[in-house]
Amino acid sequence: MNPVDTDAIRGTAPGTAPTPLSVLDLVTVGAGTTAGDALRTSVRIARLAESRGYHRHWVAEHHSMPGVASSSPAVILAHLAAHTRRIRLGSGGVMLPNHPPLVIAEQFGTLEALAPGRIDLGLGRAPGTDGATAAALRRTDRLGEGAEDFPQQLAELTRFLDGDFPDGHPYRRIHAVPGPVQGSLSRPPIWLLGSSGFSARLAGVLGLPFAFAHHFSGQNTLPALELYRESFRPSAVLDTPYTLIGVSALAADEEREARRQILTSALSMLRLRTGRPGLIPTPEEAEAYPFTPSEREFVENWLSHTVHGTADAVRDGLDVLRKRTGADELMITANAHSGDIRVRSYQLIADVYDMPVLAGEEAPVRAGGSGGDAPPTGTAG
Repeated sequence: MNPVDTDAIRGTAPGTAPTPLSVLDLVTVGAGTTAGDALRTSVRIARLAESRGYHRHWVAEHHSMPGVASSSPAVILAHLAAHTRRIRLGSGGVMLPNHPPLVIAEQFGTLEALAPGRIDLGLGRAPGTDGATAAALRRTDRLGEGAEDFPQQLAELTRFLDGDFPDGHPYRRIHAVPGPVQGSLSRPPIWLLGSSGFSARLAGVLGLPFAFAHHFSGQNTLPALELYRESFRPSAVLDTPYTLIGVSALAADEEREARRQILTSALSMLRLRTGRPGLIPTPEEAEAYPFTPSEREFVENWLSHTVHGTADAVRDGLDVLRKRTGADELMITANAHSGDIRVRSYQLIADVYDMPVLAGEEAPVRAGGSGGDAPPTGTAG
């Protein structure tokens, strides 16, 4: 096995933050904006995160969702790598059953060559979409088989990344390039992602770091983390468990504005869960939406697993969540209609935790400014 830098897994808490803080970027597309706007916002967020000491910036694989522009994580990560210098970049995650393991090994070997020592490979076993789209991706409607084969697919991917198929294996002479056959001394660390117990147990048994999707499966967080820790076996990657949780958190200059903005993502999630996916609605549309009692119950339950409000309120909420879960790292996803609001949220959270300002910080973003998603002066799109 090629060496994995465990320091790349275990980050350092910046400022007064209780854990390392990171970014989960869904590259959301608001009504009245474009995918190009969303991708430019991703660059702005990555540059801000890097300048304020966030540990990593991940993008997630989703398909056939109008409000999300992250169907191709490897492509987006290559773009972000060209606009950053230090921050870790990775997938949160790539859905392994959607792709041949060799293709993923090639993509992330290429990313590692472009940004040495900065790439994470987070893997999930869900399709990242609805069943019909998953069937189109995988060219089969036997979707359960892909999930059931996940451990075997993971083992095959790891072999390609390490270039160590045993003698007699049919893939012994096949090489993922860029990769070890060219003399590479390192590879991206593998993370397992999950929203239930399957990946939690597998990550523990394999001694891999585990990321849990608290931002959309909050009721399962504590059982999954407990299962991971109970199942953990020391490995060449980790000697003790390491957990990361995705957290939906949005800070704004005023509490009411935070509520208005987070409601847009709640309505978007409601529409997605009821088979009506679309662009992220505006705050005005979300406020005017005629929620039925059952829809209102769904939204309030979803919001109960988010952290939103002023920067002080968000800090307090994140601190409580960290104590309750014992998570080793918090990965914040700030979902709202406006790119400016999202960037501002990450800035406010960095400020409230006294996270240091490193070289290259962008100018502060104020809510209600330009209202657009254009990059700052001097930043290519």
